[in-house]
Amino acid sequence: MAYENGAFDATIAAAAGEDPALLRELRDAFRESLDRQLDLLKRARCDGNWTVAAQRLKGLAASFHADELIHLADEAADGAPGDPSVVRRIELFRERFVGG
Repeated sequence: MAYENGAFDATIAAAAGEDPALLRELRDAFRESLDRQLDLLKRARCDGNWTVAAQRLKGLAASFHADELIHLADEAADGAPGDPSVVRRIELFRERFVGG
């Protein structure tokens, strides 16, 4: 199942206009940044690194209006470093976003 989010889709559609190549590029940029931030979150071993990674993830989500990811990043920031539950939900979000 592919990821669907009206606010996210509207944001990148507005930025890309009628240019399908730019739309793909924006989606790819979001995915790549999501991958980087998720990797940082997974490798965080202390409160400070965990919080910074969660805040960066939230910043990415906010810049693209990805509401579900904003909430997940908030959960991560409020939780304990290395919380496998929130990491897994972010991974599931990513899998839906990229289509599997």
